[in-house]
Amino acid sequence: MTGPSFTTPALQEILCLHARSPITLGGARTSDMPTDVPDDVVPPNARKTLPFPIVPVLFLTGIFYLNFTARVIFSPLLPLLERELALTHGEAGSLFLLIQLGYCAGLLGSGFVSWRLNHRRTILLSSLTPGVLLLILSRSTTLAGMRAGLLLFGAAAGLYLPSGIATLTAEVPREHWGKALAIHELAPNLGYISAPLLAEALLRLLPWRGVLTVPAALTILMGICFLVLGRGVGHRSELPSFATVIQIVRDPSVWVLASLFSVGVGSTLGVYSMMPLFLVNEIRMERELANTIVGLSRIPGIVVIFFSGLLVDRVGYRMALAVFLAITGTLTLLLGVVHGRVATAVLVFLQSTSAGWFFPAAFSMISTIFPPRFRNLAVSLVTVAGSLLGAGVIPSAIGYLAELSSFSAGFIALGALTLATLPLLLSGRASTGVGDMSSRAGNRER
Repeated sequence: MTGPSFTTPALQEILCLHARSPITLGGARTSDMPTDVPDDVVPPNARKTLPFPIVPVLFLTGIFYLNFTARVIFSPLLPLLERELALTHGEAGSLFLLIQLGYCAGLLGSGFVSWRLNHRRTILLSSLTPGVLLLILSRSTTLAGMRAGLLLFGAAAGLYLPSGIATLTAEVPREHWGKALAIHELAPNLGYISAPLLAEALLRLLPWRGVLTVPAALTILMGICFLVLGRGVGHRSELPSFATVIQIVRDPSVWVLASLFSVGVGSTLGVYSMMPLFLVNEIRMERELANTIVGLSRIPGIVVIFFSGLLVDRVGYRMALAVFLAITGTLTLLLGVVHGRVATAVLVFLQSTSAGWFFPAAFSMISTIFPPRFRNLAVSLVTVAGSLLGAGVIPSAIGYLAELSSFSAGFIALGALTLATLPLLLSGRASTGVGDMSSRAGNRER
């Protein structure tokens, strides 16, 4: 998933089920995972002595971090890309749509790749290929070449996550899955913070093309290290079940959840992608200051993630999502209404922080609505749709609105759209069809 990744107890449960279920994101199967051993077979003392494999966890986290950072590094470089390639705001925003189109294709096709290869080779492919493509992109001089390269780059990067999760849960004992997933899911959050700060630091020494070569080289180097030192899972996955996909997409709840994920991802990654252009072109900030604010504004969100999990446990996912939609929608709207160097900087911090509330509640909602046999595929379909629309279509739409009017108009429209989903959530329509689906699943199981 391009996109955004957060760790909460609910998300950890889904990811663990994802690793063991016959149907998983991208087609990974239980044949690739360690099976649980009953407690009466393994003595309690023996279970407690299993060490936490910190090295493979950090190895995979490093690969995930570079995979994500390489995708979001274009955001702080957009003002320079616009000027050198003579791009309009809409064309600049559409670059993220191309990355997400490729990423979603890679995510959905990862099951076929790991079926043909295996999880270890798929991880290697998802590390080496994006690095090579990023090097090629750094030399591109035409918009057509940049677009084609970004599409392929996104597809190569999208191969990692399913095989990465499969490998992580295979390398780590079951009792350590929570800690391992928490460490692994820090990667995208650190990527949000470090990408603009790293870009700005490198721009003092290199042109923007040279900046792209640094994460490209690091990604290739990490892939080589994984080839030489990493173990990984050598099993192949099995082909995804299309019958189950059809059964899932027929349920109206999937489309309601996809709508919520679209505005959720749009308010986080979508806003993040276009924020440097907004701060430079409309608020008249220096590029260095704009990138610093965008990077630092993501730090409080890491803390909020953990507190949001407590909020979900206390008030339930529906109320927690309503709070998120109300606050984040209002703050996104205010970004387009209230202008000023200090006022806008404060709003950027508040909006980024509030956006972190969404994913714990949203994943909790999925785990509650869908029975276990459908849950993992539902996560796949909902997050792919949300990522494509929220991280691809929304930044592109903000860019084209900036051409017609202003970036402020794009933020106002996104804020209004976010608030408009409140009646859908509070009316209870997010549960449409779920009871019937769960009932049917329960009857089949009985």
